[in-house]
Amino acid sequence: MSEQLDHPSVLDSDGRTLSVDLSEADAQFRQWMYENLSHAAEHFGLTVAGQVRLGWLDRSISAPVRASGRRLWLRVVSEDKQWIGDDFWTGNLDANVFATLPKPQVLDVYEWEEWRQQRAELMTLAPGSPCSPTDTVRHALDLPDSWWTELRRTIEVIAATPTDRVNADQALITGRIQQHFGNSANPVVRQWETVHGDLHWANLMGPDFMLLDWELWGRGPAGTDAATLLCYSLLVPETAERVRDTFAHVLDTDAGRLAQLYVASRLLHRVVKSDHPDLAAPLRKLVETL
Repeated sequence: MSEQLDHPSVLDSDGRTLSVDLSEADAQFRQWMYENLSHAAEHFGLTVAGQVRLGWLDRSISAPVRASGRRLWLRVVSEDKQWIGDDFWTGNLDANVFATLPKPQVLDVYEWEEWRQQRAELMTLAPGSPCSPTDTVRHALDLPDSWWTELRRTIEVIAATPTDRVNADQALITGRIQQHFGNSANPVVRQWETVHGDLHWANLMGPDFMLLDWELWGRGPAGTDAATLLCYSLLVPETAERVRDTFAHVLDTDAGRLAQLYVASRLLHRVVKSDHPDLAAPLRKLVETL
């Protein structure tokens, strides 16, 4: 049986304590997500043993858990049934193929239907803490050279791993680029590879390197991961420069420049929806250099 969840201590995806001044609908949905986590913990015979976190748009809820003295991580995601056929639904479990990479391994899965489709994933607990409480880094990072070496090695292993999973196809890439830049750039991708697909600072652990959240991995434009981390680093020039240095062999190519254009357009699309508005100006400045 899981312990009673302490709602005021729950953090949002930006690492901030949730406000108690929520709309009734938001409060009811979050309460339901707490109940989903409790239900999954009870199913696996676990006790919630730490801070509970809600994910992006409250579509997931996660917490460290304990069973027989072992500390693990439990995540529950909720989706409308019309979306669960996409690759993302099984991404974390499918990523168990990367058995030698520094990442959590999914140990068990439990699904049930209650209004929406719920999927609970029990996985190994990642040591350390996220490099940033938000996708976008906003402070200088003190990471050893070995961390950056492991980051590059991990992305290279992912890129070289064959898969039928799809992160982004040509239609999506063309649509995003033309939405923001019209016909000023050729959006045709000539080089594809396997990508993590969500390489931002809240998914990277330190001081020991580990990469989280494998929902979106699959085939995408070559350089997508390097471009994504660069775009999420633009508010801290020294970090952005370190990313450029680490992935210069990718970013300074035609494929890498197209990847940067695609990622910038994708993030600008999210800016329109009020996500990370402080990235808008640096993203547009980056695009000017491309």
